[in-house]
Amino acid sequence: MTDIYVKDGGVAPRRRRAQLNWLLTALPAFPLVLLVLRVWYLSRQDLPTMLLLVQYISPLGMISALGITLIWAVPAVILVLRVLGGMLLVSAPAEAGRSLLAVTALRMPDWVVLLAAGLAGLTWQLRLLPVLLMLVVAIMGLTALQRFQADRWLIPWVTVGVPIAAGFLVLVFVAPGIREALAVGEYDTALLLGVPPLLGPFLTGPVPSRAARFATHWPAVGATLIAPLVVGLLFLRAPVLPNSAVEIGPEGGKVTDVVRGQLIAVDDTSTTVLGRGGQVTFLSNDQVRSKTLCPEPVHGPDSVVVVRGWAAEASALTWLAPVVPATDIDPRCLGRPLAPS
Repeated sequence: MTDIYVKDGGVAPRRRRAQLNWLLTALPAFPLVLLVLRVWYLSRQDLPTMLLLVQYISPLGMISALGITLIWAVPAVILVLRVLGGMLLVSAPAEAGRSLLAVTALRMPDWVVLLAAGLAGLTWQLRLLPVLLMLVVAIMGLTALQRFQADRWLIPWVTVGVPIAAGFLVLVFVAPGIREALAVGEYDTALLLGVPPLLGPFLTGPVPSRAARFATHWPAVGATLIAPLVVGLLFLRAPVLPNSAVEIGPEGGKVTDVVRGQLIAVDDTSTTVLGRGGQVTFLSNDQVRSKTLCPEPVHGPDSVVVVRGWAAEASALTWLAPVVPATDIDPRCLGRPLAPS
């Protein structure tokens, strides 16, 4: 298709719609690519094993694992797009019709931003909540500049007063966590807790029009390039099959071995287990003496900082959602029979 340009150098609406159509076509393919890569990674790049997994793994289970693993990313994308697009709109209004970023922010409903902020408040770690506050106050200030420019009393309050007041309250709340993070050498946690509340007032106003496109589009392009890699690495390690331990032995005899791995399927004749090394084991149901589900390996916390009784890497959702009570580890999950002889 031939490119058509308008007088001010912008791309014609016909081409902008074509670019948007390409983007909307590629977005649904990304989760599908992630699901295929997850099965390929789980099969250790072995095609017969991959085909077996595709035959038995539930698509709903994989989609659920994808959603639980990446639920935090949805509000991050929405809020960042709204901030960058809003900053471009108030800094260079002439770019509004030529920038997909600005058009996206302009057409984004307020209720979408509100839901994204609420979801982020539930799913983001405590050390990321100051970043959430910074994004929310920036959106409030930019929205006020777009809609209430004539109100000289409201604009200074929303763009300066609210960010300063909110940042002060957040700093008071997280001050013990900042001191503890500095004491134990977690400087990244200290920066995440202390710096965003200070940046809120600087994100609510326009930047020089000449630098507006550079200050908004390049961060958006960088995030677009990095986000798929981060999302892919996180999902490739997400569990999609249940860990299990199966006791086997001759019919009517004692247990001779415990097979550990990820349970693929159970049918009328056999139980199929995927081992840790990627090997598939078919166990005759006549030899299966018992089965149990094993918990996922528990990794140590990345941060030991606690802010007023709230772990820095814990989210509100982990507090609200019910959890399985901690119990003794089943010996079968350690490779030992349940009732050793």
